[in-house]
Amino acid sequence: MNESAFRVMELAMQGFQCSQILVQISLEARGEENPELVSAMSGLVGGMGCGKTCGVLTGGCSVLGLYAGKRSAERDADDRLQLMLTRFVDWFDAEQTARYGGCSCAEIVQDDMRNRMARCPTIVTESLEKLKEILRENGYDFDQDRMD
Repeated sequence: MNESAFRVMELAMQGFQCSQILVQISLEARGEENPELVSAMSGLVGGMGCGKTCGVLTGGCSVLGLYAGKRSAERDADDRLQLMLTRFVDWFDAEQTARYGGCSCAEIVQDDMRNRMARCPTIVTESLEKLKEILRENGYDFDQDRMD
């Protein structure tokens, strides 16, 4: 088990869920704390609470925005953000559709807690690695703050 997978499991054991885990690990990598943001991410877990789009997918897009999104009136989003989002969404959709027939929480978990426990940590860990790859390819260091 690599360090990312261990941290995913550790946070899951503390009661955090998919989108919260992605953002918490991203914040830690940047040396930041933002409990309000982690709390806000709970609105995405469980497919926004109703089985819709997987919280790993929406949470992953939020992580990309954390690094490359608009920060203030004076600082625009990175011009590459849309391409990064598209790349992550396309990858996620292809991976999860091949495995589970779709990328909604309902399709992945199939209303079975055992599936949630078995599948979700792997999806979070794989997505975290894909996010790091996409960020790295676009000049961002996952372990550092936004590059100017």
